[in-house]
Parts: sequence; C-alpha cells; structure tokens
Amino acid sequence: MQNANIHEAKTTLSRLVDAAMAGEDVVISKRGKPAVRLVPVDSEKPLRRFGVMRGAIRIADDFDAPLPDDIVAAFEGR
Repeated sequence: MQNANIHEAKTTLSRLVDAAMAGEDVVISKRGKPAVRLVPVDSEKPLRRFGVMRGAIRIADDFDAPLPDDIVAAFEGR
C-alpha cells in the first residue's frame, strides 16, 4: 500500500495513478490522516461469450405459435 500526503500526491500523481491501476492500494492523507483512496475505474464491459449455453436451453418448435383463445381472453381480462 502506498501512502502520500496531498503535497506528494500533487507532485507524483501520475505515478500514484499508475500504481492504483496496477492494483495497488493508494491512500492520500490530509494533515496526517487518511482522506481518500485511489481506485481504478472499471470501465470495460465483460466480453460476451456466444454459444456458452449451447445445448442447455431447448426452445419448442411452436414457441411463436398463436396462444389458445382461453389464454388470450385471460390476458385481456375477458
């Protein structure tokens, strides 16, 4: 863990940011007391892996067939 006071942080901000992005804890203190922690922003979206569920999900052949009249009536409140 790296600790720096505000003056040190102003002069070495780039190095502190690099350390935080590398996973290191960086704490900036004010008047000798920890004030803030630098953490990297998690901006990358996880990659989608297509085909992961292949074979695990079954879709019926008639999944898009019209619903029976009694079910349609129930949805419509008739």
